[in-house]
Amino acid sequence: MISWADFEKVDMRVGTIVHAEVFAEAKNPAYKLQIDFGSLGIKKSSAQITKFYKPEDLIGKQIIAVVNFPPKQIGPFMSECLVMGAVDSEKGVTVISPDLKCENGLKIA
Repeated sequence: MISWADFEKVDMRVGTIVHAEVFAEAKNPAYKLQIDFGSLGIKKSSAQITKFYKPEDLIGKQIIAVVNFPPKQIGPFMSECLVMGAVDSEKGVTVISPDLKCENGLKIA
């Protein structure tokens, strides 16, 4: 169990994917994403979401991401946020998206 105070430290925001490409150097299949978080700017992320999505299908898609982790070096790429998703038994990831279009940067509560 975590406390409410612990949960409040996690900063999850709505963002829109503005660029997606295959991350050829990744050990596991992944994409390099650029995500617009409004006033927080554009952040980069490496996301293992290749089972259900093609890069061109991700452009314009709104997602939920944790934006307050420290940057993480993944091979030659610096990931700045963590895209949230539901992981199935075969490690396929379905990204979590808002039901309706939202303003980029809105906080998840």
